[in-house]
Amino acid sequence: MKPIKIGVVRETKIPPDHRVALPPAKIIELKQQLPHVEVVVQPSPMRCFSDAEYLELGISMQEDLSDCDILIGVKEVDIPTLITDKTYLFFAHVAKQQPYNRKLLLALLEKRIRMVDYEYLTDSYGVRLIAFGRWAGIVGAYNGLRGLGIHSNEYSLKPAHTCHDRQEMDAQLSKVELRNTRILLSGGGRVAQGAMETLGHLGIREVNPEEYSNNEFAEPVFCRIDPWHYVARRDGQQPFDQEHFFDYPEFYLSTSLKYLRKTDLYIAAHYWNPDSPRMFELDDLKSGVGAKKTMPIKVIADISCDINGSVPSTLRATTIAEPYYWFDPETGKELARGEASRHILMMTVDNLPGELPRDASQEFSNVLVSQIIPRLTGDDPENVIKRASITEAGELTEDYNYLDNYVKGR
Repeated sequence: MKPIKIGVVRETKIPPDHRVALPPAKIIELKQQLPHVEVVVQPSPMRCFSDAEYLELGISMQEDLSDCDILIGVKEVDIPTLITDKTYLFFAHVAKQQPYNRKLLLALLEKRIRMVDYEYLTDSYGVRLIAFGRWAGIVGAYNGLRGLGIHSNEYSLKPAHTCHDRQEMDAQLSKVELRNTRILLSGGGRVAQGAMETLGHLGIREVNPEEYSNNEFAEPVFCRIDPWHYVARRDGQQPFDQEHFFDYPEFYLSTSLKYLRKTDLYIAAHYWNPDSPRMFELDDLKSGVGAKKTMPIKVIADISCDINGSVPSTLRATTIAEPYYWFDPETGKELARGEASRHILMMTVDNLPGELPRDASQEFSNVLVSQIIPRLTGDDPENVIKRASITEAGELTEDYNYLDNYVKGR
C-alpha cells in the first residue's frame, strides 16, 4: 500500500487541553497493525504524555508537519497553523453553525482542507463511533460529589485534574460522607453511564424513580431518570413515545419537579434540544409555598453544560482550574461568595474529560486505531469517513451543504 504519514498536532486551545489523540503505546500498536503508516508527533510541553515518553518508544518528534498527509488533534486547531491541502481530524464544532467557529470553517475551505470531524464518525445506524462522553460523566459526577463536600464542609476531595489517573481519583471517593443525601441523575447515554460508574463506587443504594419521588429515606440514595420520567406530552396523550419526543420536543413539558424537590445533588447528563422543555425554571428555585415551593438542591453538576438551557442556573461554563460558582436562587445571579444555607453551588465545566487526560486519551485512541485510522488510510466500504467529512477540496461536502448560509454570514 502507498506510504502514509500521520502527524499528531500540538493542542493550542486556551485554556490548555492536555489530551492527545494517540498516546505513545498506541502509536506502536498502530504501526504494527498498519506497516504502511508512519506517525510523528509535534512536541508539546502541555500534553499528558511527555515528549520523553514518545521518544523512549522510538517515536519521532517533528515540529514542522508539512510533509504529513493526515494531521490529528483533539480540539480545534489554531487557524494560523492549518496547512493547505491536508486531511485533518479533530472536534471542529462548526456543523451546528457555532458562531465562534465560523472563521475556522472559512479557513478550512480557503486552505482546501479535508475536515473529518470526530463528532460525525458514525456507523450505518447513525451511532457515534468515538467520543469522550463516558469520561465527562465519570469526572462530572466526581466533581458533583466534591462540590457537595465543599457545600457541607464535611469532607474534602482532591480536584480530579490533580490526580495522576482515574485510580487515584476513585480512591478519593472513600472520603465521601453522605448521611441521608439524595442524588438525582438525568440521562441514559454514554455520559450518564460514566456518571453511574462514579456513583457506583459510593456503595449507596439505587432506587427507582417512583420510590425516589414518593418516599423519604434515612440513608443516602441515588436515582437515574430517563425522558419518560421527566417529560410528558402537553395534550396528555399516553403512552410515552421517545421517538416522537426526539422529533417533536416542543409538544412536551417538564415533569421533573417531583424528583428535583427531593434532591440534594442533581447531576444533569442528558442531551437537550433547545426546543425541549427545561428541567425546571428559575422561579422553581425561589423560596415560597405551594406550586413554587423551594427545592432543597445544594449542588448542581451540569455535565451537559448548555448555557441558559435545560438547567437555567447554568449561566456560564467554568474551567478545570475553577470549576464552581455560587448561584443565588432569589436573584437568579452568580455570587462572588455564597452561603451554603441559601445558595446553590454550580459545577459547569465544559471539557471534563480533560481532567483525566491520560485515561480519556487511552480509551479514545482505542477506537481511533481499531476503527477510524484503518478506514482513513485504506478501504472504507461503509463511508464512515465520508459521512464525517465536512469540507474537501475547498467545498462543503454534500451532507453539509446546509452550512452554506453560515459560511456566507447570513
